[in-house]
Parts: sequence; structure tokens; C-alpha cells
Amino acid sequence: MFYDALKTFVTLVEIKNFTKTAEILLMSQPSVSLHIKNLEKEFQTQLVQRSPKALKITPTGELLYDRAKQMITIYEQTKQDILEHHHAIKGELKIGASFTIGEYILPSLLIDIQTTYPELELRVIIGNTEEIVQFVKTYQVDIGLIEGQTNESSLNVQPFMKDELFLVTSNQHYLASKSEVTIEDLQNQVWLTRESGSGTRDYLSHVIRSNGLKVKSLLTISSTQGIKETLINGLGISLLSGSVIQRDLQQGYLKSLKLNNQSFNRTLSYVYSPILEEKKNVKIFIQALKKKWSC
Repeated sequence: MFYDALKTFVTLVEIKNFTKTAEILLMSQPSVSLHIKNLEKEFQTQLVQRSPKALKITPTGELLYDRAKQMITIYEQTKQDILEHHHAIKGELKIGASFTIGEYILPSLLIDIQTTYPELELRVIIGNTEEIVQFVKTYQVDIGLIEGQTNESSLNVQPFMKDELFLVTSNQHYLASKSEVTIEDLQNQVWLTRESGSGTRDYLSHVIRSNGLKVKSLLTISSTQGIKETLINGLGISLLSGSVIQRDLQQGYLKSLKLNNQSFNRTLSYVYSPILEEKKNVKIFIQALKKKWSC
């Protein structure tokens, strides 16, 4: 069985260092080398090229890397399915979530799932939409929740929730006193936004383009909390999900701006690989997701 060797090889490709791979997998460096040699003997090809400066993956090594990720995932899924066949729902479920969802929407669902399935170990990884899609594609997570769009044809994408966004600023901003703002009011403003790859950033870019807004300056902060704190301190305007700013609006830290009765809405989606479609823990998560929210 080459499971351990494949797992070692995948880690080596991602880390590109024998010593660090050994440290991560809690094994000796000679053991790492032996696993690689055994795989090269099994597949009759050179998988890596070593040099004093760097470690390079060969073309056949790249091919094995992609297949190895799938084989490891299928093996672990099968092991999990057999375990679940004999016992209660347990094991690990790896969830990827974009920042808005992971920090402000997902927590209440995690409580529901943990209460219903106390033996299920939940692991959450948070990143921007682009990162979460890649995590799903490379099987670093079992399922992802995203606020943006993806054209990744190898994955299944399904909507699960409608999300409304709001123009917000501090109570000290001169527009905060207006009952309604116009497009003219929003011209030549300082805008705060997330980094490229963020679904919220993409939506703001769409709003700016579609309304013909001229931007005085664009301040990029890769943290939603960082954007809110900057707004509270009196700088700029932003477009944020209602779930993100609800508490700040109630406590009077931020002010929502109404734009000519316009509303900003988007759809949140879950994304997963077809290979994991039948995984029991993934099915349970999707069922809980649909039960809590419905588009």
C-alpha cells in the first residue's frame, strides 16, 4: 500500500524541501527519501530533481501529484464511509469559507451541526473567494462557501443564501447626515475595499463601474474588521454585507447610506468536487445548510 508514500510525495511537492517535509510529517529525512525512491521505482520514472539550490518537480511528478491528491482523497473518503457505516457520524469535515461567510454567517451553522453531531470534528479554513475555490479544487477542504463567482468547470456550485450589501461610512462623515445620497454625492470619494480575489471586492468594482463613479482613492485592506475600524475612525466609504455591519449599525459605530432607493444583492454559494459528492459528512453539511437558509 503506497498511501504513506503518496502522502509524503504530495507534501514534498507543496513544501519543496525534504527537511521541512520530514518535520511536518514527523518522520526522518531518510524516510522521506525512501518513500520517494519507492514511488519512482513503482512508476519507473524520476519524480523530483534535486540540486543544492532548489528541488524541481518533473513533468511526470506533476502528473502523479494531481492523481495522488485524488487517490488520497478517495482513500480517506472510503475509510470515513466505512467508519460511518458501523458507527455514529464522526470523523473530520473540512470547511472552507470566504471571510464574510466564515466570520459572520457560518458560526451559527457550526453550532447547529456540533449540537446535532457532537462526535463530528469540524475544521474551518477562511480565505477570500479565489483562495477557497482553489482549496476545494486541490482537496484541502471538503466543501467551500463563497460570496463571489467561479468559472471552475470541474466543481459543482450551488446557491444557498441571498445576501444584501450596504454602503456604509462613519457617523462623522459629512454624508452620514443625509437621508439619501445620490450618485453625485459618491463621486471622488475614498473607498475602502478588500483585496483582489475577494467576492466583496468584485461586487464593489461592479457597482463603481455600473454607476460611472470616479474614485478619489482606493484603500485595500485584507480584513473586513480592518475595513470597519478604518471607517469608524472617519475615513472613507465601503460596501459591506449586512451580516458584517449589523451590530455596528445597532451600536451607532457605522451609518448606512441610502442611494436613490437602490439595493445591492448577491447570492452566496457552496462549492464542492464531484468526487466528494457522496461523502456522508459533506451530505450532512449540505442538508444543514439548506435547512438553515434557502434561496
